[in-house]
Amino acid sequence: MTKIFITRKIIDSALSPLFKNNYNVVIGGEGPYLDRATLKEKSTNSDAIITIVGDNIDKEIIDLSPNLKIIATASVGFDNIDIEYAKSKNIFVSNTPAANALCVAEHTMAFILNICHRITESDQFVRDGKYKGFDFQLMLGDEISNNILGIVGLGAIGKLVAQMAINGFNMKVKYYDVTRQENWEKEYNIEFEPDFDNLLKTCDILSLHVPLNDHTKHMINAEKLALMKPTSYLINTCRGAVVDEQALIETLKNHNIKGACLDVYEHEPNLSPGLTDLQNVILTPHTAAASLEARTKMSEMAVRNVLQALSGQTPENLIK
Repeated sequence: MTKIFITRKIIDSALSPLFKNNYNVVIGGEGPYLDRATLKEKSTNSDAIITIVGDNIDKEIIDLSPNLKIIATASVGFDNIDIEYAKSKNIFVSNTPAANALCVAEHTMAFILNICHRITESDQFVRDGKYKGFDFQLMLGDEISNNILGIVGLGAIGKLVAQMAINGFNMKVKYYDVTRQENWEKEYNIEFEPDFDNLLKTCDILSLHVPLNDHTKHMINAEKLALMKPTSYLINTCRGAVVDEQALIETLKNHNIKGACLDVYEHEPNLSPGLTDLQNVILTPHTAAASLEARTKMSEMAVRNVLQALSGQTPENLIK
């Protein structure tokens, strides 16, 4: 019987097509991260693997399944998969592009509004019994309209963030990307910034939307953080290792930038020492894409990619 291994539980409704085909569906577990021993044991002799962020499908895991036809990640990012080795064995690798774009873009805007208007800080202030009445200068924050939003990576998520910022809040948007998109610039009135350092120097809010690879790891480091304005904010909803977390902590400690919002971390699930002690950072547990709608789309796309591969087709979301 064809075996489909799913590293951790995804949305139940998306699994119906697999059961209808009488596939042997094996789920590794629930919750955060699958331990290595369980991953090896339960993935052995799979015809297809559906994985999610944090479960590493490397050479060792791939070699446990001689008939493996596809590794489908229920995510946009795929840095947890040994892509080149899979390709060398003629194994398809697919992802779920744009499935979570709206949710992540909304989370990004929520981060921006939260930190600029000091929502989390104000909530804690009230809960701590410190609110004694209206104070004209209490919790003064920053309006975001007419400020410059710098977007790094103008993919599906970056575009939605730009649209929300412009149409919803009248922000000025600049972007940096390896590929310029002139038609999109004209349609949405955003500015391409070819000089990454200049973007860092001029933006009021910097939002990261790039994949993690050799070129983007630590693209935000001590040197780059030093270029940002002391009144600026950093938002990261892509991958933790894009930012040198220790360098960011030192920058925030010294108030060399005004604040940061992080949904992802360099050494997940571990946080760098000192991060949670900071008052000028907002932290969420890798949940920027955690809407029922987004998770359902991601699950359905991953399953569809598997069904296509097992039927002899090329998956529509093949990573090339």
